Formats: sequence, C-alpha cells, structure tokens
Amino acid sequence: MSILDNFSDWKAFLGDRVEQAKQSGMESDTLQNVAYQIGSYLSEQVDPKNDQERLLKQLWDAGDQQQQQALASLMVKLVQNRNDANAGS
Repeated sequence: MSILDNFSDWKAFLGDRVEQAKQSGMESDTLQNVAYQIGSYLSEQVDPKNDQERLLKQLWDAGDQQQQQALASLMVKLVQNRNDANAGS
C-alpha cells in the first residue's frame, strides 16, 4: 500500500519529512520552495488516490503560481501543527 492511498498516512509522512528538514537546519523559505516543487510534481505526475488528494489537485490546478505556493505553504503548516500537537501530548 502506498502512502498516497490514505490521506492520514500522507500527512504523517509529509510531517515527518518537514520535521527532519527543520532539524537539519533547512530554512522556512527553502522548505516552502521544496513543498511547492513537490506539489507541482504530484499534480503533474501522480493520480490522486482519494477524495482529499483529488480536492488538493483541483485546487492546485485552479490556482496560479502564487496561489499554488500559498497552498504548499498551508500544507506545510498543516503538518507542522500536527507535529506540534503530537509533541505536546
């Protein structure tokens, strides 16, 4: 089973990678740029596996570059918030 099959697994995977990047010293701007590149790749190369991914792809495809960067930034923030909440538990 792929991590893309389940949205919760995808968020956990992305959150772990974001946390690793932060711990290795990656700056926020660089992290946002990487998230944008990943979003572009997924939109162009990967078929959505569930309703959440289909919605993200539709939002991505509807937006211009600035809006796509904002969406990528929001995804990073979403998984960072998950990581922060889990750290406080």
